[in-house]
Amino acid sequence: HPLLKIMNHALVDLPAPSNISLWWNFGSLLGLCLIIQILTGLFLAMHYTADISMAFSSVVHICRDVNYGWLIRNIHANGASLFFICVYLHIARGLYYGSYLYKETWNLGVILLFLLMATAFVGYVLPWGQMSFWGATVITNLLSAFP
Repeated sequence: HPLLKIMNHALVDLPAPSNISLWWNFGSLLGLCLIIQILTGLFLAMHYTADISMAFSSVVHICRDVNYGWLIRNIHANGASLFFICVYLHIARGLYYGSYLYKETWNLGVILLFLLMATAFVGYVLPWGQMSFWGATVITNLLSAFP
């Protein structure tokens, strides 16, 4: 059957390097984590209020009044940690297998890492009522300091 033949070539007879191991899964896990983060972030943004006097109340509203809001918030918060664990393991795999020798690919990955860090910082500082002023100050000073 033609559909089974396509699936066989895509999944079973997949051309893969001989040194493929568990470490090669982290790129796929990054994609899965990113999709989960985007979806949970959109659902949280539907109920979040960024006004400085209402931000904390809107988070309480999400946790208490929204169906499974507490679960969505926890998945979003812990998903961010899992996402960064996968990022660091993905980088570690690249270092172990010498992927830094592919300069264009490696430099693009470094740029993506910087964009990822900047996006995470914005997501950390954006909720006015929830942000850690100490954390925001430290990260801002790290980005703006001249050695």
